[in-house]
Amino acid sequence: MCRHLAFLGPPAPLGDLLVRPPHSLFVQSWAPRRQRHGTVNADGFGVGWYADGDPAPARYRRAGPVWSDLSFADLARVVRSGAFLGAVRDATRAGADGEAAAAPFTYGPWLFSHNGMVAGWPNSVAELARSLPVEELLSLEARCDSALVWALLLHRLRSGDELPQALADTVTDVAAAAPGSRLNLLVTDGTQIAATAWGDSLWYLAGGGRAVVASEPYDDDPEWREVPDRTLLTASRTDVLPTPLKDPEPKEPMA
Repeated sequence: MCRHLAFLGPPAPLGDLLVRPPHSLFVQSWAPRRQRHGTVNADGFGVGWYADGDPAPARYRRAGPVWSDLSFADLARVVRSGAFLGAVRDATRAGADGEAAAAPFTYGPWLFSHNGMVAGWPNSVAELARSLPVEELLSLEARCDSALVWALLLHRLRSGDELPQALADTVTDVAAAAPGSRLNLLVTDGTQIAATAWGDSLWYLAGGGRAVVASEPYDDDPEWREVPDRTLLTASRTDVLPTPLKDPEPKEPMA
């Protein structure tokens, strides 16, 4: 169910991480090594990146498989950035949203991706959806589970919550409403990365003034570290902090 990667560090061509490595995100679109659910990530892709002096990221997304887009390979070869997020998508179910459903989603300085699925979608999270202001529901970029999870997280961020706490609370709220969901979320604002391991693989590579957080390693560097399930991971260019997450308490049955 999707693969994604976020990078912070010295400016580098996007392709150095997304295309060139032997097990890059590009390769993971058809041959992931550690994906536990699904096999081919061909239902869209995207990358968002930050340019010096502009806090709002640029974004390139398409509805089809990344290997069919020659323009992306050319763009990734020359565009350099010190912070970016890329994703390839395996759709939970067929839909007509196309490019709009491909990560990264964005608002203000944030880029967001979801690797996983919301169990029982959409009925399981109808109550959570009703908790959002109507204008935020009407602003959903797509009608998929990832778009709603992003809306729930964004509502917390707009309300002033710090990114790590907003991410953790969003995951536990959705997990409580929809047990069995897989909620590996990945977010960056260009200065920090926050991610959750909740039902699928998550790894990080840190050192030398850079941090990479990804669904799986893009090479065989022994410095890659796997993140335990039920973990919130926060990373900057100099520090990585894992924090355990607790499963939500079971809801009491309605009388």
